[in-house]
Amino acid sequence: MQRGVAVRLVIFFVSTLAAFVYLIPTFVSGLPSWWSGLLPTERIHLGLDLQGGSHLVLEVKVDKAVENALERVKEDLRRLLREKGIALSELERKGNQIQLKVPSASGDKLKDLLKGEFSNLVVASSRADAGSIEFFLALQERELRSIRDYAVDQSLETIRNRIDQFGVSEPIIQRRGQDIFGRGQQDILVQLPGIQEPERAKEIIRKTALLEFKLVDEVHGVEEALQRGAPPGTQILYEIPKGDGGLRREQVPYLLEARTLMTGEYIADARVRPGDQLEGPNVELILNSSGARLFERITGENVKRRLAIILDNRVHSAPVIQERIGGGRARITGSFDMKEARDLAIVLRAGALPAPVEIVEERTVGPSLGRDSIRQGIISFIVGGSLVVLFMVAYYRGGGLVADMALVFNVLFMVAILAGFKAVLTLPGIAGIVLTVGMAVDANVLINERIREELRAGKSPRAAVEAGYERALPAILDSNITTFLAGVILFQFGTGPIRGFAVTLCVGIITTVITAVYLTRIYYDYRLAARKLARISI
Repeated sequence: MQRGVAVRLVIFFVSTLAAFVYLIPTFVSGLPSWWSGLLPTERIHLGLDLQGGSHLVLEVKVDKAVENALERVKEDLRRLLREKGIALSELERKGNQIQLKVPSASGDKLKDLLKGEFSNLVVASSRADAGSIEFFLALQERELRSIRDYAVDQSLETIRNRIDQFGVSEPIIQRRGQDIFGRGQQDILVQLPGIQEPERAKEIIRKTALLEFKLVDEVHGVEEALQRGAPPGTQILYEIPKGDGGLRREQVPYLLEARTLMTGEYIADARVRPGDQLEGPNVELILNSSGARLFERITGENVKRRLAIILDNRVHSAPVIQERIGGGRARITGSFDMKEARDLAIVLRAGALPAPVEIVEERTVGPSLGRDSIRQGIISFIVGGSLVVLFMVAYYRGGGLVADMALVFNVLFMVAILAGFKAVLTLPGIAGIVLTVGMAVDANVLINERIREELRAGKSPRAAVEAGYERALPAILDSNITTFLAGVILFQFGTGPIRGFAVTLCVGIITTVITAVYLTRIYYDYRLAARKLARISI
């Protein structure tokens, strides 16, 4: 046997064994205790349409977030004008604008102040009156878009924190559409598979995430606390797992003082600020007046100690206090990239929903409907697969049987990959699997027809196989690459069920090319190398 054939056979057997290992948790319950320490334990999760659950659509009133931002700007403007000695005749918010009236003599000074300190504001209009000048200020369009986006992002983060605490396996929490027409609202889709208590789910979602600041205990060791229990007045909390490139890492335990020094109610805002080449981006905290005084006292009393930022009993960051921090502003530095800094800012603002969230649609999918969908999906898979298998054997005989064996391994590898990537199987996903079964033999049809042509031309079995695969491969790759790109587009721009279909379609195309082209070629090369294939039944 040629060495290349032997190597490919080993790769095939190892891949098959890995596929079985990934699928065992899905089909076998009650695995031994040693399994989780050595082997994968994730099973294929079923979507809302297969196991039932709750479906909610939440509407975020983003205009309320804009109003809150304008209120903060108005108060900052009032404070700064008082410090600069500029008299105010009138200062109030009217809709999405701030009405400001000052003496005419202070008009130019006010414009300079706005330009230097409030670059996010523009003068929408102004008018002069007897001895005074009135300005109508509005937020820049870019700032408005940013506030709306942050409002939805923060709502998503808060709701996701609540759902994670709810213990739902593979929930779907995502935006549904964009605020294209400026209607002042955006929707969030929440699907909770396996949850049959929509009222409890709604109560969990509407709760406010709890943000706390606690000191890290530097007297006792965290390892000793893990073994013997936390000492009195302390507690053990874990850091949110993060990693480069989306890779998860082990949770890091922290031993913290149980006393809460400050909560998120004092944070007015948190924004990402660009850093230098050494530090990278950082996150700036903006506290209200009470929070500024409290934070200054806390940092002054605990210089060089670590202050943990905790959201829902999960440590998000534990920076070292370098000095007393006054002025109501704090800076969190670390090895952040821009995405991590933005996520941290969102989390810090997630102590409260930034805008009202209204449930505009809700429905409950019963488990009986899910079981019926699974049964119908399995029936369609069996019927469709059987027809394909029978056709290939009847039309191509031995060559069709080889293609059918490749089809079996195609389905095995495809389902194993879905389990390995923790994909959620939905009814459209089952449709994608059935479609892949129908399409999977298309490559073998091309190969078999090419081999037939070469055999009719009088070539030997070895020459016919080599020419058949070589000439069919370009057409196979072209057709599957275009279909794969269509699936990628569906996944990128689709939502919910469309994404489920796109995932199974793309994974199925990859496994189809591997099994239909390379797996069947291994069989022919093995038989030819062992001189066990004098003629080809095709």
